[in-house]
Amino acid sequence: MNTYPEIPDDQLEKYSSAISLSDMEIFVFPELLYSLVLANIMSPRIWKWKEHEWFAKLDSMKPYKKIQRLKQFIIDNYEFNLDLDTWGLTTKEEEIERFKPYIDEKTIGRSNALFGYEGDKHYFSLDIRKHFGLDKYNSNIIPFWKTETLEAMDAFRYKDNYRVGAGECVSLSTLYAAALFIICDIPLEDIFLIATPLHSQNFINVNDGVLTNNRRLVTKNMWFNGTDLTARAQRALRNEQVTIVANNTGFIHTVYDKATIAPESFELFKNKLDAFTTSEITFEILANFLRERSEFQKCFQIKFIRHGKEQYLPIERAYAYEHGSPYKVSDNATRDKLLDQIDEYDFYTEPIDNRIQLNKLADYLKGNPISHFDDESMKGLAAKIDCTQDMSRKMSVIEGLVDFVHLEPELPETENKTFDSPGPITFETGTGRSEIIEYIQSLRNTHPIADLACYATRDLAITDWRPFIKAGLERNPVIVDATSKLSDDELIQTLETMTNESIYDGSRLAQPDEVWNFQRGDGLERAFALSNVWKKRHPLAPIKLKTADHLVELDLDGRILSFGSHKGLEKELEL
Repeated sequence: MNTYPEIPDDQLEKYSSAISLSDMEIFVFPELLYSLVLANIMSPRIWKWKEHEWFAKLDSMKPYKKIQRLKQFIIDNYEFNLDLDTWGLTTKEEEIERFKPYIDEKTIGRSNALFGYEGDKHYFSLDIRKHFGLDKYNSNIIPFWKTETLEAMDAFRYKDNYRVGAGECVSLSTLYAAALFIICDIPLEDIFLIATPLHSQNFINVNDGVLTNNRRLVTKNMWFNGTDLTARAQRALRNEQVTIVANNTGFIHTVYDKATIAPESFELFKNKLDAFTTSEITFEILANFLRERSEFQKCFQIKFIRHGKEQYLPIERAYAYEHGSPYKVSDNATRDKLLDQIDEYDFYTEPIDNRIQLNKLADYLKGNPISHFDDESMKGLAAKIDCTQDMSRKMSVIEGLVDFVHLEPELPETENKTFDSPGPITFETGTGRSEIIEYIQSLRNTHPIADLACYATRDLAITDWRPFIKAGLERNPVIVDATSKLSDDELIQTLETMTNESIYDGSRLAQPDEVWNFQRGDGLERAFALSNVWKKRHPLAPIKLKTADHLVELDLDGRILSFGSHKGLEKELEL
């Protein structure tokens, strides 16, 4: 007897998407984003991290220190991967036709990078398709950028040229979200997932806030440090529309009228993110601004006293010397040490014409931080930027500085949204894995995200097989292409002799492209992978699969094959 809720026919596409989990599918079905977080929380893999010596003394650490510890573990064990070949290719026409019942082509084109969205104009000054390496294909070809489960991320170590695990940005953000709860004891309600058309990251409500950015972390202080690394971390929020915000209470999507996130939770997120991306103007912030906006450095000079005499240095020379030095222009305690390292020949003995003396601004801002929205204070600051011969330059500096100290991300609008939620998915930090799994399964009849999470785990003992089969037959092109030059006999031999080892524990199954990419699979997984290729080669040939008693019998139009299986599943089906 089935122990899972019945899937309505009009929901089968969504449920099959919980198996394949491409970026495109998550955009169309935003429930899937948090479903994968829950699937990772239910995974035994991540709970084993708690036994790792790296986390041995975690209980004695404060929350941010725990998060830093987690960050280093993720950096050491996972790479960022965005290889077009990993999960294969599809076409715009196929995807548009597939999602037509749920979202129109114009909306997809406005919101997805591969369908016309351009986001940061500077970032895409090279042409989006060339940037992603798609220019070698026809213009309608796009990749299946699939979000990996934790197991698939770990399995990258089996691929050639990979030393450790790997995953794309959504994979890393959902991994972080699960690990923040399990390893760092961060409450679910304080972890927000943020998806834009080109990126996915998390905001963590700890201290002044922390952003995950692929494998790394960004604190509020780092957000305003003016470095190239931070500028890249800011790119998504600074230049793109946020399409999805999700946490354990639900989601809000820029396209859909219905939101399921708790309004008070979304309001908390907005306020915390606004505070995170806003700073008062201090001398340190001004100096960090000039580090990032190097085009304005030519407007400034800095005075330095050497042997009791005043000397003046073009500020760009000081920033050039920062590279490889522990001393910074922005640091009052080390600035003079930095300047002392610079060759005296770089200095002028008189103030440089038409350049603002940074020291005067430092004195003005000392103990007098300025808020960008305080008009009188901003007028006072503008008066101190005494490049009166070039008013346009002064205004450019002021406008750039205001932009630097205050970012207002383009979040989904709440106006005209209907908030309707089945309730939060909530369990306390410290709750054990088995209790969490039992709780999530208890919600399946009433909470779609909980039900979809069980599909994202790939556990065929507790799910309808149809979504798994549909995703396997329709969205696994890699194994089909990779084996295209093999004869039928060679294909069978290749799958029969492949390493008999699943990347998933228990009754959870890998999809055909995972079997091929990682060159291993349980007998049931390899039999299904073989069926997938066979169906493409011989569309009209009947295929029957039967699994029971640790044995899989595969009937390829009268050709009987047997595989051993440790999945403990019993099923008969015809493909």
